[in-house]
Amino acid sequence: KYNVRSLPIRRDDEVIICRGHFHDREGKVTTVYRKKWRIHIERVTRDKANGQTVPIGIHPSKVMITKIKIDKDRKALLDRKNRATKKGKYTEKDTA
Repeated sequence: KYNVRSLPIRRDDEVIICRGHFHDREGKVTTVYRKKWRIHIERVTRDKANGQTVPIGIHPSKVMITKIKIDKDRKALLDRKNRATKKGKYTEKDTA
């Protein structure tokens, strides 16, 4: 859709998990834990022994972004990384 292969993940992006025990689960990113290189996703939790639920950290390379939260900075990044547009010094008129 955006002609971009990869994109830094951020909070409120919607993702689908592609690998591991929770694969094929979809959800919204709730936190990006940069210190541990993990992301936490809605409804991907585990119950602790005392009954408390804790989010499970998923490695960002094992998820695929399905819906992007767009703001002006993200839109500029997508325009810059767009692989469909032709870039370079010369146009087809110059080479002909």
